[in-house]
Parts: sequence; structure tokens; C-alpha cells
Amino acid sequence: MKSEKKRVGTKARIRAEKGRERRIATAIFLTLILFCVALSAYFGYTILSPSPDMSVIKPTRQFNPENANPELKAAIADQLSLTFPNQAFIQAAVTILEGANYSIDYYAGESVTVEFYRNLPAHGYKVILLRVHSAGQALWGGENLQLFTSETYSSHKHVTEQLAGQVGTVKYNLEDKIMYFGIPPTFVQKCMNSRFKNTVVIAMGCDGLSGTKMASAFIEKGASAYVGWNGSVSVSQTDAATTQILQHLATDGQTIRQAIGNTIKEVGADPVCNNILEYYPLGSWEYTIQR
Repeated sequence: MKSEKKRVGTKARIRAEKGRERRIATAIFLTLILFCVALSAYFGYTILSPSPDMSVIKPTRQFNPENANPELKAAIADQLSLTFPNQAFIQAAVTILEGANYSIDYYAGESVTVEFYRNLPAHGYKVILLRVHSAGQALWGGENLQLFTSETYSSHKHVTEQLAGQVGTVKYNLEDKIMYFGIPPTFVQKCMNSRFKNTVVIAMGCDGLSGTKMASAFIEKGASAYVGWNGSVSVSQTDAATTQILQHLATDGQTIRQAIGNTIKEVGADPVCNNILEYYPLGSWEYTIQR
């Protein structure tokens, strides 16, 4: 009897031990599941939810002539103000555009962020001056031109766009440690809200038209014409040339081809790199801006 009781007691302890092990295993399994669910939820929120700074960027300054036409709006994105400010150029551009009854939104360098570019088509601008640094084929390879933002790069911001290759990284010099978000053509095509309508985009930075991918992206997004340099250009040269182009377009009512041709005659090619302004697409040569 005693040996039988011992066997029964031993079996009971074994069953109890196995039951305890099963409960521990179940608890560990459920804990792992909950951890995975929480981790998935966190990354899902990080990737899919809007960034905290995902808002419409307001202009730094606005200029409105007395006889402003509500249909005529222009934008000056002055990212270069952080490194090469030129108030004389800004005043000249504003004066010319106001003379053609345009209202002007001016965005200082710190306002030229990823979200600024994202919402650029939604404002209904007819003329856009992109006074921004840009890096093209000579420095970054291929035709993958990128427009600079003033937004320092972070792996935790604009995660969806980073994973999709719709934003990039740029820096002023190869030796620089600080990187900024860059805007490639795919961002224009896939990430910009709304569409441009009867818009002329003047890309004032280097390599704006050393290739056609960026220009084509703006045209696909609804712009009527895109003007840019076919290589590197100095800041003083692009400021002088853009002033003349605006004069010919907004004041003289010239076509894109006439305005660029006359500007090249008056200002010349870049004295260092010998690059000139071009326009895209070729079919826009007869286009004139609204006045």
C-alpha cells in the first residue's frame, strides 16, 4: 500500500510540474505575442501616421500690390538666404511681379522644408522661383537632381518617403557632416499634393536642366514650363539672369524662348562654367505667363 501511495504521489507531482511548465510556457508565449503586437503597432504608427511637422508652411512675408489680381500669385522659395542672401534680388523680383499685378509669397530659407515642397502645387502659384541649392549629375551621379531643403536629415522623419526612395540626403560639400533632406524627381511625382496649373517654374540652382528628370516631373505634375541651368552656376549669375527673365516675362510679355534668348544676350553665360539657361519642354517655347 505504501509503495502504491508513493507511486500515486510521484505521478501527481509530475503532473503538477508539467502543468506548471505548460502555464509558464503559455505565459511566455502570450508575452511574446503581446510584445510583437506592441512593436508592430509602434512601427506602424511611426511609418504610417503623419509627422508632427506635417503642416502647411506659411510664407515668411507676403507682398500684395494695390491692383492685385486674385488669380495671379507667385512664390519665391529663398533657401539660398541661409548661405547667400541677396535682398536686392528679392526686392527686384517683387517689384517686377507686383508691376504685373501678382501677389507674392516669400519663403525664407528656414521655411523651405519637405512639407513646403509637398504642398507647393496646392497654392495655385503661376510663377515659382526656386532660389535653392541643387545637386545634380556631376556631384551625385546620373540625372537624379535633388533640390535642397533647410531641414536637417533624421532617420526618424519622413520614414515612408525614405523607404520609398522619395526623399534623399544632400549636403553643401562632400566634407560636411551635416546632411539635409533633398527633393528628387520622385518626390515631385509621388508626394506633392494637388497639381500645378499654368505654372512657370524657374529653378535657379545648379544643374536644373543638366538632365530632364526634374523638369519632366514638374511638367507631369501640371507645370506649363520649367526653366533651369544646364550645369553649375554662381549665385550672382543666377540672380542677375532671373531678374532679366522676370522682366521679359512679366513686364514685356515675351514668350519663354524670347525671354531666355534675350537674357542670354544681356547677361551671358556663367563666366566660370560657361553654362546657360534652357527651358523644358521644347514645346513650351511660345508660352507666356498670365498678366
